[in-house]
Amino acid sequence: MSHLHNLLLDTLLGTKHVDGAALIKLQERSLCVTSPGFSVMPSDVRTLVNGFAKNPLQARREGLYFKEKVYKCVRADEHSLYAKNENTGVVVVKTRLYLLVATYTEGMYPSICVEATEKLGEYLRKKGS
Repeated sequence: MSHLHNLLLDTLLGTKHVDGAALIKLQERSLCVTSPGFSVMPSDVRTLVNGFAKNPLQARREGLYFKEKVYKCVRADEHSLYAKNENTGVVVVKTRLYLLVATYTEGMYPSICVEATEKLGEYLRKKGS
């Protein structure tokens, strides 16, 4: 697990444009690793997994309830889900085994958060994860 934890810290939080990050095991619907101070409740895990399990267009229409906020979906497809609420947002990328979750806050560039999260997702997919 330390390898995955280091990946989250180095590739996501290292950009300074990711506030918190987590890796969720899809099969078990459970939290695998998180960045320090970033908590994801079981209900949030279910919400994110269901966002991909159902039709992604439904998530786009209805929005996403995550960490006690309603986010407007700006992208929802079979691999990625991006949502924002004022100056904060959440980026979720699906791999074969995991959901990679990253958040950004005011003063951070959403585009850098998206790029870093997508690149880590691509890396994990290439590794078969």
